[in-house]
Amino acid sequence: MIDNFPFYLCLVITILLLIMLANKIKIAYPVLLVAAGLLISFIPGIPELHIESELIFVIFLPPLLYDAAWQISWKELWHWRRIISSFAFIIVFFTALAVALAANHFIPGFSLALGFLLGGIVSPPDAVSAGAILKFVKVPKTISSILEGESLLNDASSLIIFRFAMIAVGTGQFIWYQAALSFVWMLLGGVGSGLLIGWLMMNVHKFLPTDANMDIILTLVTPYAMYITAEEIGASGVLAVVAGGLLLSNRRLRFLNSTSRLRNVNVWESLSFILNGLVFMLIGLDLSQITAELGDVSLTTAIGYGLLITLVLVVMRLISAYGAVVFTLIARNYITVADSRNPGVKGPFVIGWAGMRGVVSLAAALSIPATLPGGAAFPERSLILFITFVVILSTLLIQGLTLPVIIKRLNLTDVYNDQPKEEEQYLDLKIQLKEVALDYLHHNYQKELEQHPALQQMAQKWQLHSTEPDAAELTHQPKEIYQNILEEQRRWLIQKNHDGNKYSEDVIRRHLLFLDLEEEKMSFI
Repeated sequence: MIDNFPFYLCLVITILLLIMLANKIKIAYPVLLVAAGLLISFIPGIPELHIESELIFVIFLPPLLYDAAWQISWKELWHWRRIISSFAFIIVFFTALAVALAANHFIPGFSLALGFLLGGIVSPPDAVSAGAILKFVKVPKTISSILEGESLLNDASSLIIFRFAMIAVGTGQFIWYQAALSFVWMLLGGVGSGLLIGWLMMNVHKFLPTDANMDIILTLVTPYAMYITAEEIGASGVLAVVAGGLLLSNRRLRFLNSTSRLRNVNVWESLSFILNGLVFMLIGLDLSQITAELGDVSLTTAIGYGLLITLVLVVMRLISAYGAVVFTLIARNYITVADSRNPGVKGPFVIGWAGMRGVVSLAAALSIPATLPGGAAFPERSLILFITFVVILSTLLIQGLTLPVIIKRLNLTDVYNDQPKEEEQYLDLKIQLKEVALDYLHHNYQKELEQHPALQQMAQKWQLHSTEPDAAELTHQPKEIYQNILEEQRRWLIQKNHDGNKYSEDVIRRHLLFLDLEEEKMSFI
């Protein structure tokens, strides 16, 4: 580790430069990082990296999932809950089944149990890849919400399939009622443990005399506590982190002050940035190790198997996307659905094509033990590893590079065009917030308003809808009044978020961030 430390430093600098290049040429950085890692692995003298699965599952996965849970809109997640649940659970299972049948039929030596094992590994699309790609193109909020929500949950369902398949391969039998009970416990135990630890952490923040630095350290510890606790009791660590992260994200205003919230955003953005970069670079760098373990299977044949499984995954996801549309169009005649419009063929195709695989698939494949419990070599382990790598690489390169072009060509706004643009929503809320501030000021501080010129200037600016008042002009008493006004605006925004879907939660969070910045400015006066 010490001998290779300069190499790791150079790797971090290389990641930064490659992400700058990706932003410059407007392609998703996961594509460039995997390809660069692949090329670097062929350079003579490069240290051979052996990636432990625990390194990804325990070190990388919890903070990345936790950050995603904090960023996602709970309102959007709940609004699209049916289609998100179907993609994250039902469709993942049917995808794993299709992979199992294809592998059993076309790949010599693959039993159905091994096929399900492979299916559990490669069935979940990667959240980071899709998010990085969608950053460069304008995509309707409907589609981005579905993709973000699905990506939070599909890792859990695929890892559950993977765990049951591992038991079937190791024991040679599969007892369905035991698997069903285990499945229920993994779901309920994972969600329950995540919510419990989230509640405990929330009270630690709220009742102990922590400062901003302590709050940030606690948020860094929290996802690991959730994941490890759930895994120790045999439940889903992924669901624990997602459930606990969603709870804390939606209660952040209750237990974190403005200083902690602002610093927390900066720390987590930087942490997620470097973790995502390292993960995709390591995928490419791991090729030499994976290829060396192929054994008797030729490289050409193994690549062919990988492309076959990739084709199965792409076709199944496209079928599932259009199947979900058909089901929704039928179901709207009997129940209230999230969106009763006919989405046509464009939107489902984008959702179906956005199925790049990534870090979770690699980690699951690497976690396969070298031997079975009895000491025999684990069957087809090296081939499963190589097929997984081919699937990740081919989906990133083919779908990742073509998805932005497809989104631009399809022009999805002709279907999803009834939601006001976020900038319009932002300006509308900005005007209403000024009216809220004026009403609160006149009803609660009329006497102080008459006495303090600074408050009068502030009210005048709100009335004219001009620039924001300058907190630096306030003296002690008006400063306290302005803090109360900011708190009233926060309460109003939160209520507005709960009232319905007129305003995007992303827009409301932008205003909440601005209020935090205003409050932080006053701490320096």
